[in-house]
Amino acid sequence: MSSSTESPPAAPETAAPGRSTPVSERILAPDLARGMMLLLIALAHVPWFIYDAPGGTALLHPTEGNLADRIAQALTIIVVDARTHTMFAFLFAYGIGQMYTRQRARGTGDREARTILRRRHLWLLAFGAVHAALLWQGDILGTYGLIGLVMLPLFLHRSDRTLKVWVVVLLVLGALFSLLSVAGALLADPDAATLNAADMQRISIAEPGYLLSAAVRLPTWVFGLFSGVFTLALPTAFLLGLLASRNRLLEEPARHLPLLRRVAFWGIAAGWTAGAVLALQHVGVLGQGYMAATSGVHFYTGIFTGVGYAALFGLIAHRIAARGTRDRLPVRALVALGRRSLSGYLAQSLVFAPFLAAWGLGLGLYLSSWSAVLVAVGTWAATVAIAFLMDRAGVRGPAETVLRRLSYPRVREDA
Repeated sequence: MSSSTESPPAAPETAAPGRSTPVSERILAPDLARGMMLLLIALAHVPWFIYDAPGGTALLHPTEGNLADRIAQALTIIVVDARTHTMFAFLFAYGIGQMYTRQRARGTGDREARTILRRRHLWLLAFGAVHAALLWQGDILGTYGLIGLVMLPLFLHRSDRTLKVWVVVLLVLGALFSLLSVAGALLADPDAATLNAADMQRISIAEPGYLLSAAVRLPTWVFGLFSGVFTLALPTAFLLGLLASRNRLLEEPARHLPLLRRVAFWGIAAGWTAGAVLALQHVGVLGQGYMAATSGVHFYTGIFTGVGYAALFGLIAHRIAARGTRDRLPVRALVALGRRSLSGYLAQSLVFAPFLAAWGLGLGLYLSSWSAVLVAVGTWAATVAIAFLMDRAGVRGPAETVLRRLSYPRVREDA
């Protein structure tokens, strides 16, 4: 990445109010990545709803199961767990960088552009609170909103060099925290009963009373809201996304192919290696002693894997553009969902929570790991199909429409 020491050129503060980015101006890679990664989000969340099975250390994947269950658990641990949230943090920041640059290029003043972003992040925080109170305490929207509110005033106008320094600082601090957690796990009594954040997630899902489950969900979400910031994984991925946006890594992948290849290969390799060790421990191939320590390493490497996934989709988008296959049905459908990723994300909760949780139909009681994967894939496929039909009809996602109207100032029709 080149070292930039200047912010985007200033525009008059009296410029016209900002507008959202037209669909025709959106680039392929982030939307393609969001569309595909919503599948991994579904795969990451659905194991929480197997609420009656004994859960292990590896993010509450059941401790038992047949061969198909074990394969599903191992692949999810390696490929999905602790990876998708960092990739979306990277893409979230990348999108912020795009939004700000485009607003300034259209003549929107710096103050107005920052106000739009601040308003958007406040509404994301509100969306997250409602989402958690009604359906899913594992909501990540509020965390992204909070990170945007905290990180943008600190880093939006800082130089590339400053961002790189802070990325290194956060990576080092994250590594130290991981080492401390590993040391704590090694020193802890392996037979001691503990109630961790994962167990708290299951409490609200297994609660048959809706109001009582909501009373558990909201404080659990608040805990996750701040822990998502303090663990430093998401802030690190956020700064990397902001830096990548300045250098147009996903808009112009042809200029950055060697970098994208290195990031994709080494980032994914680091995460999958750590994930493979944890998966083998979980399924009993390796000794299960000190799995909590392995989990700490697995979580930390999720920073590199999430960014590696984003780089991989940049490479895929470059290949699609080079071959002229952007209009093929699978690409169009995935991009359609990516453009409606907020609606697609919330739609998963509208399926999982009322159908699988104990306070709803309680169908999670009858799931095992492999059948839960089928539920996740089926739900995601349905959102892909619906998004494609909406795209053909020229209809925006409902959640995106609401957020857009709340975030951007009203503009007179004759303006």
